[in-house]
Amino acid sequence: MTGTEAAASRQRRIDIRRGGTVRSLLVLAATVTAIAAPAASAQAQGNLKIGVINVARLLEGAPQSKAVNDKLQAEFGSRQSEILALRQKLQTQQETLQRDSAVMGEEERGNLERQIRDGQRDLQRTENEYLEDLNVRRNEEVGKLQSDVLRRVQAYASAQKYDLVVADAIYFSSAIDITAPVLQALQQDAPKGAAAPAAPAPKSPAPSTAPKSTGK
Repeated sequence: MTGTEAAASRQRRIDIRRGGTVRSLLVLAATVTAIAAPAASAQAQGNLKIGVINVARLLEGAPQSKAVNDKLQAEFGSRQSEILALRQKLQTQQETLQRDSAVMGEEERGNLERQIRDGQRDLQRTENEYLEDLNVRRNEEVGKLQSDVLRRVQAYASAQKYDLVVADAIYFSSAIDITAPVLQALQQDAPKGAAAPAAPAPKSPAPSTAPKSTGK
């Protein structure tokens, strides 16, 4: 297996954490920070109950994240395969040109160089369309995931009678970290077959690095 093939095969699946997910994490953090009952009254009584969650850990560990990964993989898997096939074809043509250029006839060499140039354009266009469509769908699914997680945090906070839930505080005691119980609640709510926490998400196909034709 060539270096290009190995790099491509390691990047077969989809990473929902890329693209719009970082922005979604910030939005979710800001939203969760605002979850509170009338805290001033409780504080005046000396009974303020505060919880803190780690948003990134919550989304990474939620089985719903794995479900989103699987859904996008099923939807875009065939297009990933198409891109990998185009890359392989282009690489094979380039290797043939480099190896046999000296013994090729002028017409044969010119035809192969033209095929390589056309293949590079097709690959670039296909990758651009793929990434654009993937980013749109990924942002849609991450938005739904964000809403699901937020509802679970709200439900847990309400059931446990928290006055304030804060996301990603700069400093806090582990005694008020409620990430684990909220994550457990998410796992209990997950559909059957998706209860396991999501594995580290692999990445989208990397941009093409196929060498360029030497033809003019």
